[in-house]
Amino acid sequence: MKNSYRQTITACFIGYIVQAIVNNFIPLLFLTFQSTYEIPLSQITMLITFNFGLQLIVDLVSVAFVDKIGYRASMVLAHALAAMGLVSLAVLPELLPNPFVGILLAVTIYAVGGGLLEVLVSPVVEACPSDNKEKTMSLLHSFYCWGHVGVVLISTIFFKVFGINNWKILACIWALVPLYNMICFTKVPIASLIEDGEKGMTIAELAKKKIFWVFMLMMLCAGASEQAVSQWASTFAEKGLGVTKAVGDLAGPMAFAILMGTARAFYGKYGDRLNLDKFMICSSLLCMVSYLSISLIPNSVTGLLGCAVCGLSVGIMWPGTFSKAAAGLPRGGTALFALMALAGDLGCSGGPTVVGFVSSHFQDNLKMGILTAVIFPLLLLVGIVLCGRLKSLHLADD
Repeated sequence: MKNSYRQTITACFIGYIVQAIVNNFIPLLFLTFQSTYEIPLSQITMLITFNFGLQLIVDLVSVAFVDKIGYRASMVLAHALAAMGLVSLAVLPELLPNPFVGILLAVTIYAVGGGLLEVLVSPVVEACPSDNKEKTMSLLHSFYCWGHVGVVLISTIFFKVFGINNWKILACIWALVPLYNMICFTKVPIASLIEDGEKGMTIAELAKKKIFWVFMLMMLCAGASEQAVSQWASTFAEKGLGVTKAVGDLAGPMAFAILMGTARAFYGKYGDRLNLDKFMICSSLLCMVSYLSISLIPNSVTGLLGCAVCGLSVGIMWPGTFSKAAAGLPRGGTALFALMALAGDLGCSGGPTVVGFVSSHFQDNLKMGILTAVIFPLLLLVGIVLCGRLKSLHLADD
């Protein structure tokens, strides 16, 4: 049984690589958009906000149709939209009178695909037979990081060899990944998330559970803690630290992604020997330290190290919260995963947006924006403590 689902899990791993492509390719082009199309920082901030904002709308709407059309059809649709959006990114800015509108339309297309993937991938893996769900979930989410690393490394090499002006060609090359995985999902077996004879919880039923709202807070803060630095790492390294684009991309977002993936892979291998709550508490504290070092210590090396350590600290936050929610609300079903994805994407949108707006208020000072974002790992820490107290009071029952 388990062997027959290995291809399914592998396809889900690639699904998170696709998610990494649609979320992390365009930030590498922020300064290029500024110089080529004369797009101001405020509008570039809007691209991040719009991407994750639309994804969270899809997260909410998907509750109504995913179970009806099935996970397979939804997966195929998600990958098709991701591929279409990446191709549109290369085409639409040149076709439309306003290049920003073209970029925004392309982001719209792949954001819908990305939103669907966020809802679908985790429950598909959760439904697959495995010995340790928490380890598998953490390993799954590590592939988002390896996808992030691949996007930054391959894109940096491409820009160095062929020039940044040929970024449209690379966008089309990246589109081949979701296209391939779309074909895979037409064939692999997909198990049911809810056992036969049982029914998943509705949104109204979930809303009555206090622990559900704690999980939502934790998920929001997990997304915000991760993306507040990740989305701005390349720009921060170039503008704030004065390094070249190649160094900025490699030492900023790529180091961040490698260490985030390492944390997830580590828990994926040794999770059965570790206490998840303690691991997440230590990670939250380390995240706050990294934010403070990035924003308060006036040294470029320390700033880059802070970005990298931040990646290590946020690694467990997203998959750990998913695992805690799945265990705490076992009948949550599609509604639980969709709403958790919604909260995560709200955080992914809110984190970088807070950084962008605060930075703009202080004359594009990204250090001030990142300092403000320390509130997110702090709130996540509060959520972990609240979750433990609710469990001890037996309020997490069905």
